[in-house]
Amino acid sequence: MKYFLAVCVSFFLLSCPVFAQGKNYIKHAVSKGETIRQIAQKYKISPYDIYKLNPDAQSGVKENDVLLIPTVNSQSTKNTQLTKTHIVKAKETLFSISRDYQVYIDDLKKLNSDLLQDGLKVGQTIRIPASSTKAVEVKASSAVVLPAKSKNNSYHIVAPQETKYGIAKQYGISIEELERLNPEVGSNLEIGTKLKISPNTTEKEVVKSEIPREKTNVSLKSQEKIDVKDSVKPLVEKGFSSYEVKAKETLFSLSQSLHISQEQLIAMNPSLKDGVKTGMILRVPANEESALILKSSPRFTDLSTNISNETVKRLVLLLPFNASKIQGDTLTAIGARLKKDAFLNMTLDFYSGALMAIDSAKTLGLNVDVQIYDSEESKLSSNVAQVVKENQLEKADVIIGPFYQQYVEKLAFLLKDTKVAIISPLSKDLVKSYPNLYQAMPTNETARTAIFDFMISKNANIIVVNDLKKVADKAFISQRYPKAKFVLLNETGGLNPENLRALLVKGRINYVVLDTEKTGLILATTNLLLNELANFQIQLAIIEPNPTLDFEEVSMKRLTVLKMIYPAISRDNDSPESVLFENEYKKINKIFPSQFASKGFDITFDTLLRLSQAKGFEASANEDKTQQVETKFEYVKKSNGGYSNKGVYILEFQEDFSVKQIN
Repeated sequence: MKYFLAVCVSFFLLSCPVFAQGKNYIKHAVSKGETIRQIAQKYKISPYDIYKLNPDAQSGVKENDVLLIPTVNSQSTKNTQLTKTHIVKAKETLFSISRDYQVYIDDLKKLNSDLLQDGLKVGQTIRIPASSTKAVEVKASSAVVLPAKSKNNSYHIVAPQETKYGIAKQYGISIEELERLNPEVGSNLEIGTKLKISPNTTEKEVVKSEIPREKTNVSLKSQEKIDVKDSVKPLVEKGFSSYEVKAKETLFSLSQSLHISQEQLIAMNPSLKDGVKTGMILRVPANEESALILKSSPRFTDLSTNISNETVKRLVLLLPFNASKIQGDTLTAIGARLKKDAFLNMTLDFYSGALMAIDSAKTLGLNVDVQIYDSEESKLSSNVAQVVKENQLEKADVIIGPFYQQYVEKLAFLLKDTKVAIISPLSKDLVKSYPNLYQAMPTNETARTAIFDFMISKNANIIVVNDLKKVADKAFISQRYPKAKFVLLNETGGLNPENLRALLVKGRINYVVLDTEKTGLILATTNLLLNELANFQIQLAIIEPNPTLDFEEVSMKRLTVLKMIYPAISRDNDSPESVLFENEYKKINKIFPSQFASKGFDITFDTLLRLSQAKGFEASANEDKTQQVETKFEYVKKSNGGYSNKGVYILEFQEDFSVKQIN
C-alpha cells in the first residue's frame, strides 16, 4: 500500500506542471503489442521521457492503457530561445551535431529550414539552439540511445531491457570495467540510471600517448630485421576453445553439457557472475588442441588441417615504419607524431595484427621464418631496392608489402624472374600484371562486378538511377551489363517519376541501383520505391560507398525497409572466433582492432597457412578458397599474369538495423 501511495504521489508531482500548462502533453492509447520504445520512436522522444510522466509503465503496458506523452514543442521551447552558430565539418550529420550540442534534431531543422532544403553541406553556418538539459535522445529511425556527456566524463542512461553486458559491448569495455567505474550500481540495472562509461581520459588517448609495447619496435634502424619475440599472447590457445551461449541456456545446463563444474566455468569466465546471457562468448576446455580462429564454412578450405613442416619457409613483411624519421625521438615525441600521422598509425595497426597472426602460427607449430623490414616509403621514394639487395629477398618464399602500389609493382619487377610471391596488402587499384604479383584486396571494379553478377543470378530486373556526373559508371554498366535500364532524368537532373515507375516489372525482383550522391535525387527515388512496395518486389542497391547515405536527411529506416544491398571487402562478423580475436587484441593493445589491424591479421595468417601446405603457396592460391576473421580470399589467375582476389561479400540491410551476408 505504501508503495502504491508513493507511486501515486510521484506521478502527481511529475504531472503537476503538465496539467498546469494544459497543452504540453498529449494522450496516447496503447495499441495491441505496442512497446514503450515503439511509442517513443513514434513521438521522437526517449523512453525515459515517457517514464517520467508514467512511472507505472516501467512494469509494462498493455492494450488500451492511456499514456501521457510530452510534446516536442514543450521540451524544446526553452532551447530555441537562444542560439549560437556552428560551421559544418566533413562527415558531420544533423544527428552527430544534435548529439554534440545535446539538442533536438527537430529544433535544428526548424531553426535552419531555409539552409537545409538541399541537405546539410560542408562549410555551412547553421544556428544551434541553447543547450538542452535533456540527458538522453533517441533517434526515431534507429532507436539509438546516446550517452549524455559532461566535461570530464562520458555517461550512459540506462534504457528499458538494457543489460550490463549489452552496455559494455556497446562502448567496447568489459563488464568488470563498467562495474569498477560504477561501484554503487547493484546487479539489477534500474531504468534511467546514469552510468559512467569512461574515466577522465579516454581509452584511445591513453593508447596514443603511451604506445603499446608491440609498437615500439619502430625505433629500430631501417632495414634491421625485427626479431618477433613471444611477447604477444597467442590467439590460438592450446587446450581451450570458445563457446557461444544459446537462448535459454543456464549455468547449470552449461556445466552439464560442457562437462565442467559451475565454479570452474565462472573462474574461467568472470563475466558469468553477472548472469548467463544469450550470445556471450565463453572460454571452455577443448577436447583437442585446436585453433580457435579456423572454423570454416564448407565452402572454404580449412588449411590448418593439412600442415606440412618438412622444410622451413621464409616470409618477409616490408612495412613503412619510416624509422629513420623518428630515430632518437622520446616517447612523448612519438606519441605526438602518432596523433597526427595517419600513415604511421595505419602501419602500426597492420603490424599489430600481423604479430597476432605470427603468434597464432607459432602455436600451430608452423615451420616459417618470419622477417620484418622497414620499407621507408613515402609517395616520392622508398628503399625497396636496397632492402632486396642487402637481405637476399630473392631467396624468400613470400613477401607481404610494401603498402604503396607503385613500390609493390617495383618489387614484383625486381623479382619477376624468381618464384617469390609478392602480395600487395592494401591497394584496391588496378595493378600492373606480373606473374608473381598477388593482390590481396579486391579492386573497386571487382566489387562492382560482384554485385551486378549477384543481381543477374537472381534473374532480376536491374534499374539504374545514374546522375549526370557519374559518366564512368554509366559506361561501365552499359558495356558490361547491357540489359540494365537507366532512368531518364529531367532537364535539371531530377527524377522523372513516371519513367522510373514504368521500368518496374511485376513477377520479378526489381533491383534499383542508386548511383548518385545527390540528396534530392536519393530522397525522390526512395520515396517512390517505398510507395510502390505494395505493387512490386523492390530492393535498393549501391555499387560503392555513398557518403550521402550517412547524412541525417536519408534516414536509415528507408534503407532497411528497402533492404538495401551493397558490396564489401569485409564482413560484419560476430562469430565466436571473431569476438575472440577482438577481445584478445584489446587485451594486448588496450583498444579494439581497426580495419587495418584486422587486415594485418587476416592477410598474414592466410599467407602463413598457404605457405605451410605441401603443394606450396601458388598451388594453394589456385585451388583453395579461404576465410579468416573478416576477409575471404578467392585468388584468381589473371589472363595477363598475376592473381587478384575476388573475395567480395554482398551485404543486405535488415529491418532490425542489422546487416546480413547474402552471397
